[in-house]
Amino acid sequence: MERVLADALLTQSPEPCTLLGALCGGEASAERAETLRLVLQRLEERGAGAGALAKAAHEVAKGHLVPLMHASQGGGPARLRVLRAASAALRSCARLAGPELAVTLAEEALRELPSAPAVELLAAVAPCLRAPEDAPLLRRLARASVELALAGDAPSAVGARLLPALAQSAEPALRAAWEALSYAGPGAEGSPGPELLVLSALAEKLLPNHERHGDLDARLCGRFWRTVQSGLGRAQDALTRKRARYLLQRAVQVSTELAVDCSCGPQDTKGPSLFWWSEKKKDELLKFWENYILIMEVLEGNQIHVIKPVLPKLNSLFEYAVSEENGCWLFHPSWHMCIYKRMFEGENKILAKEGVIHFLELYEVKSLPYSPELSEFITGPLMDALSESCLYSRSPGQPLGSDSPLGLKLQKFLVTYTSLLPEETKSHFLLKFIQRMADRHWCAVPVLFLSRALASIPSCKALGGEGLLALRDVLQCTMITHQVLLRGAAQCYLLQTAMHLVDVEKVSLSDISAFLMSLRQEESLGRGTVLWTELCDWLRVNERYFKQSSIGGSDGCEASLNAYVKNLVQEFVKSPGWEKERSFMPDWLEARLTALMVLLAVDMEGEKTKFREKQRTQNVLRIFLDPLLDALGKLGTNAYMPLLRTDRCLQLLVRLLHSCVPRGSCAQDDEVSTALQASIMSAAESVSQFVLRRLTMNELQDVADLDRCQLYLTVLAELMSLQVKLGWKAGNPISRVISPLKNACVRHLQEAEDRQELTLSLQVQRAVSMATLAVLCEAVDQHPVLQPDFPNAEPVDRFLLALPLNHMLQKPRLEEQSISVCPLENGSVFEESSSSKGWGKIVAQYLHHQWICLSFLLRKHHPLIPATERDVLECFLPAVEMPVQTLQSALEVLTVLPASRILPVFRCMEVLVPKLLPSEEMLCIESFDVAWKLISSLSNTQLTFWPNLKAFVHFVFDHEILTIAAKLKSQTYFKIKEIMCKMIEMSSMKSGVFNILIRHCCQSWLAAAPGVPQGSFSSAKDYSELVLEACVFGAVFRRDQRLIQDVQTFIENLGQGCAANSIIENTKREDYYVRICAIKFLCLLDSSDVSHKLFLEDLTIKLLDKDESASRSRIRYHENSLQHRVKNRVWQTLLVLFPAFDQNFLHGIIDKVFHAGFTNNQASIKYFIEWLIILILHKFPEFLPKFWACFSYGEEKIKTSICTFLSVLSHLDIIVQNIPEKKQVLKQALTVALQWCLSHNFSVRLYALVALKKAWHLCKALQFEECGAWTTVIECSLSQAESMHGAGNARKNWQRIQDHFFFSTFHPLKDYCLETIFYTLPRLSGVTEEEWIALDKFANFTDIPSNAGSQWYLSRAALGELSPGDWSQQDPGSTLGEADSQSEWADVQKKIIPWGQSALESDLELAFQDRAAKLGKSISRLIVVASLIDKPTNLGGLCRTCEVFGAAVLVVGSLQCVSDRQFQHLSVSAEQWLPLVEVRPSQLMDYLQQKKAEGYTVIGVEQTAQSSDLAQYRFPEKSLLLLGNEREGIPANLIQRLDVCVEIPQQGIIRSLNVHVSGALLIWEYTRQQLLRCTELPS
Repeated sequence: MERVLADALLTQSPEPCTLLGALCGGEASAERAETLRLVLQRLEERGAGAGALAKAAHEVAKGHLVPLMHASQGGGPARLRVLRAASAALRSCARLAGPELAVTLAEEALRELPSAPAVELLAAVAPCLRAPEDAPLLRRLARASVELALAGDAPSAVGARLLPALAQSAEPALRAAWEALSYAGPGAEGSPGPELLVLSALAEKLLPNHERHGDLDARLCGRFWRTVQSGLGRAQDALTRKRARYLLQRAVQVSTELAVDCSCGPQDTKGPSLFWWSEKKKDELLKFWENYILIMEVLEGNQIHVIKPVLPKLNSLFEYAVSEENGCWLFHPSWHMCIYKRMFEGENKILAKEGVIHFLELYEVKSLPYSPELSEFITGPLMDALSESCLYSRSPGQPLGSDSPLGLKLQKFLVTYTSLLPEETKSHFLLKFIQRMADRHWCAVPVLFLSRALASIPSCKALGGEGLLALRDVLQCTMITHQVLLRGAAQCYLLQTAMHLVDVEKVSLSDISAFLMSLRQEESLGRGTVLWTELCDWLRVNERYFKQSSIGGSDGCEASLNAYVKNLVQEFVKSPGWEKERSFMPDWLEARLTALMVLLAVDMEGEKTKFREKQRTQNVLRIFLDPLLDALGKLGTNAYMPLLRTDRCLQLLVRLLHSCVPRGSCAQDDEVSTALQASIMSAAESVSQFVLRRLTMNELQDVADLDRCQLYLTVLAELMSLQVKLGWKAGNPISRVISPLKNACVRHLQEAEDRQELTLSLQVQRAVSMATLAVLCEAVDQHPVLQPDFPNAEPVDRFLLALPLNHMLQKPRLEEQSISVCPLENGSVFEESSSSKGWGKIVAQYLHHQWICLSFLLRKHHPLIPATERDVLECFLPAVEMPVQTLQSALEVLTVLPASRILPVFRCMEVLVPKLLPSEEMLCIESFDVAWKLISSLSNTQLTFWPNLKAFVHFVFDHEILTIAAKLKSQTYFKIKEIMCKMIEMSSMKSGVFNILIRHCCQSWLAAAPGVPQGSFSSAKDYSELVLEACVFGAVFRRDQRLIQDVQTFIENLGQGCAANSIIENTKREDYYVRICAIKFLCLLDSSDVSHKLFLEDLTIKLLDKDESASRSRIRYHENSLQHRVKNRVWQTLLVLFPAFDQNFLHGIIDKVFHAGFTNNQASIKYFIEWLIILILHKFPEFLPKFWACFSYGEEKIKTSICTFLSVLSHLDIIVQNIPEKKQVLKQALTVALQWCLSHNFSVRLYALVALKKAWHLCKALQFEECGAWTTVIECSLSQAESMHGAGNARKNWQRIQDHFFFSTFHPLKDYCLETIFYTLPRLSGVTEEEWIALDKFANFTDIPSNAGSQWYLSRAALGELSPGDWSQQDPGSTLGEADSQSEWADVQKKIIPWGQSALESDLELAFQDRAAKLGKSISRLIVVASLIDKPTNLGGLCRTCEVFGAAVLVVGSLQCVSDRQFQHLSVSAEQWLPLVEVRPSQLMDYLQQKKAEGYTVIGVEQTAQSSDLAQYRFPEKSLLLLGNEREGIPANLIQRLDVCVEIPQQGIIRSLNVHVSGALLIWEYTRQQLLRCTELPS
């Protein structure tokens, strides 16, 4: 058609130059530019290019086209159309005018790069340049084009037009482009995309299948293949990956066609080539690359159900890749790694997990040869993938607390892979692996399983000092996680790794001790654990082989642990040479290290004693500690001992006492701790006298000395505790210093009160004295046996209680300030005013210690606290006898003290508020508010939040406060309930808050309150909402939270095998412990006690109301939703409470129970309701009439909920046990069952048949003769049920319901226990594992005692041994899992990807035909008219169908439909690849006439009197399909304009098909016929 138009124009204008001039004149437009292009191309085809025409073409190019292209820059689609037309016209001009024009235009355009017109201009003239004459210009052009493409931000035309044009140019341009590409650096931001853009554009020349340009064969270039691999595995965008696959496919195709051997690979001869071809192995190579490309294409779908069947083909790739003869790689392993990289880096985490598991499983079935690339892949992309926590989740069906499948596979893989590594590379690999672990901050779960995998590697000498340092770095990475148990377990595994992999000959004992100090002893390395024993054994075996230590080998002899530790203690106890007059306290790190090594050495000797009879442990310990004990023994008498030496000795004493206590089962009768304590007590008198002197003789005068004060007081407290443990006797060395110490402290405080001038030393002594008194008060509080050693306590108490509260230590005057010298790390010092440094901290400590003393004294003098200050006649103890002022001072100090110092203030408030609540209610409420605001602000501070929260709960929810508030029912009562609700709300965000609250309240309600005859339970009924919320408490956790809980449970299940379990205390903050606490509390209540009975009845009513409100809630209710869980917990609790119900109470609630049976509930809730009804009817048969009444509702009203009551009826044998006269009940049961056997609902009939069968068997067992008349009917019904057959699953379902655990195994009485209620029944009924509470969790929760008299904890084995699979509603037969086990699928799903032979471009600015051509897509001559269709879904589906089958155009009534979401959902972007034309229904008549004039046959898809059968009709090439409206079809007036109507033959009764389906059938039939014609043409 275009050629006809051009010929017509040239015929009408005999002079082409005139025609060209006319087309260049006038206003520029797309139509005019395209007409000019047509004319110039036609002139070029005719061969007219000399003389005047050449000159005219030159003028058109320079005078019109070039300016037109510059003017079209940056415009919309119309200007882009002009630009493309002008570019094509310019190419014709260059050919008509001669090469000089092309050279001139190219020179100018090169100067204007990178503008879009310059790119278009170069694309137009590049093919016109000559090879020999214009070679320099061609090289410049090629280099500029490649550099522009590699820059990353080049115009889209570079890839779409310029580079393909360059590929058509002469050989110098191609060679220059190849050289520019070879020497260029990586693309933009290291991405392979720009390089692949260039390579795919030049692919036809760089990968030629016929003539080659010298040595230009990309297959022989290593960089080419590395770029392709980078695009396959690392590219983020799909287009870049598509280009890489295109290049790979073309290279394979070229190799097949050329049939010539080639090879490209690394320079060394050890590894395989990156790419090679051999005609001898052509079939194997083709099979390998076909499978490879198929896998890469399928991975683009990112759908696991499509990808999983293809994974077995990946196994075959490894089989092809390894030679069976010599076991070496035939294909470079980097190709396989590209597939895994692609799987790891996708958005689909399930796909990433499948990829990781597939790789880890490789070595279970194959023995792959060593490859450096494989090791680099493991320490690179694989470890990056392993950092995702979600990969370690349990598989479906695995029980809670099971090991992670991926963690197990990782463990097996690392063991297998390292065992296959050559010895010379194993050390390097493991070091790199550990260093990669230290390079990033890992989440708790990945670092745990990676550490465990490392610890499982068999012992080998793989790591030296550098490896040990790398392990220390990994330890630092584990410290950032908040999950303490996971953190501790990871440290245990890393220590085991060190013991298994470190070459002891390359590390010294100093290195080992430094590594051990990186561990937290309170989380992992505790004495007495299995890990500690393993470490001692490792040291014993290797102690003679360690490298010489710098601290212990001066004599040149072999380094042993004993010698090292002995020297370590000696060096530590020595006085440092850098001591100054006023020096700071030494760091505790050295004391920790020395204490740890001493205990390890002693226990190691204990291990030796088991095998060899050597000296006893006490002697060894004495040898190590002699320097320390000698120094401690001189403390009391040697006043000139260097200060830092005394500090270090006392630090070591404290660390030894703290670390020597063994954890776990060996805590009793430990020989080492006993000997150590005895040794230290031998120096107790000297140490205590030293502490007395230092604390009382004004020797502590500087701010830095306050840290020493804390050390001395810690030592004193340890000695007092140790003396109490050994037996506190009058006149012992410790008791002799207590009274002088206390008196001196009081004297110092009194003197400070009287002094006018406050010096620094005086203020420091005040702080020291108050701290000392606080420690003494705490000691008496913890050890009441010390009380007799406090004579004349009354004056001291009076003095302390008379001290002004919240008195701030004034800062000393400037001229009195002393100068302190602080040593820095580099050895230099800086001077600072000691009173200005940390004075606020000193004041806070003073106040803290004062409130510690006050809390002790308030508890001691609790009876003296008056209810009102008016009751006090004479004030001897102000703080006690003026409680209002004391409480106000407590509120004030809470605003001053830091969070770590407020505990004693809460304890004081706990004593004061109960006394003041009746008279000073507003002040008490204010104290509640202030305290709660403070606790709320600390919720993100782990270290201080939990102890403060516990103190807050003890204060606000004190049993006396609760009782008074409930009695008064005033504002305090409602304030307490408000705080209660806020705490429950906080617990949904921070697990463990509710646990502390419910535990305290239950314990206080169970304990008898002193002085109250009825105990402290009297107020429980007023706070029953708390127990109600506890019974139903538990949030639905996010997936990541569930994973953390799963892994923690797994670690706990390891027991003593993981040392962290022995060391870290289980805080029991999990949500299920709230319910356990409440349930155990309820089990301890005695229904014979009136107050207990009232409480239980009130709670029952509230539980039923909770269930009813949950049923009425509009919140989405589905399986395992929060609503489902709450209702489940309600009925579990009601079952626990059932023994407390009596007949009178049940009369009030039985209707609610039966009503719940009619509610739409999940299966688990139905079982609990049915169970409770069975128990009620068994214990109280009086309620049977109400039960029978439930069957009298109309069938439509109750629907399938009647199944609940039929299930109850199936346990009739239990119900009638307590009924003397059973005949009437049996008769009624048979009547009801027979009645519902006639229901129209199949499920109801099944349940009724089960009930009928059970009732009939009971009648036979009881020999109930009155029902003999029914025998025939019942036996026939049951016989028919047993033999039922048909097309459906009726018989199968009948068998299943009989085998269901609730009817076959479950016994309502024998299985009535906590285990069935909270574990077995939820497990069997499909409730999520988070709701299963095993019996051991009840046993482990010891804060509430178990009911010793109750024997209903364990269920019968018959029910407990069942698994959900024993009764699940699943058809037996083949499953996906069985299919997955196949070695390789015969066929797999694969999406068609249209490959082009040139550049693959995503430039959506190209015309539809251009884009289709770029993808190698063929376009038919079919037009589909859908203007009459209304629904976007039908239009979207048609658009997709038309695009898939290559229709020329889709006509719609309005282009606005494209933006509709329903259209886009069905079209899946097909509108971007298919021309859409808007023709409104009113314009259809004219449009059809126009198409008829163009030669189209107009075909209507409609049933008419003269319509043709689709099976018989032959479509012309130029066909137009007119589709009708969804409801009305094609209007009559349009039918008259049709050339033919085609109808689809039908076999069914329904009259018509959906319009989209009809259109799709006709479009496919048209396409099929055209394809057949194409195949018939050659013949």
